[in-house]
Amino acid sequence: QVQLVESGGGLVQAGGSLRLSCAASGRTFSTYAMGWFRQAPGEEREFVAAISWSGTNTNYADSVKGRFTISRDNAKNTVYLHMNSLKPEDTAVYYCAKLRGYIVSRTGPTNYDYWGQGTQVTVSS
Repeated sequence: QVQLVESGGGLVQAGGSLRLSCAASGRTFSTYAMGWFRQAPGEEREFVAAISWSGTNTNYADSVKGRFTISRDNAKNTVYLHMNSLKPEDTAVYYCAKLRGYIVSRTGPTNYDYWGQGTQVTVSS
């Protein structure tokens, strides 16, 4: 069983930055890949970024490439999403999730088997 808890969301002005954190339970965190998704009201949950177990491989949605960075600290059982140059369209609930398997290019939500409760990010214009 894996438990994931996100934090770091909030209200920020357009052009600002936020860092989201996702703390994972369990001793095997360093063995699995992780991802971030987001969901705006009335929209489907969409892939944002993923990172391999070692941090060597990453994958990003085109909409966040160059602005967001995913990273992890296996000693702290934590994965991060560094968000820069935020836009109003980035407003959503952000979720971290554990990838089922190792292929970070798989972006569909069904490829992930454990999810956090989400943290709200609101970007004002």
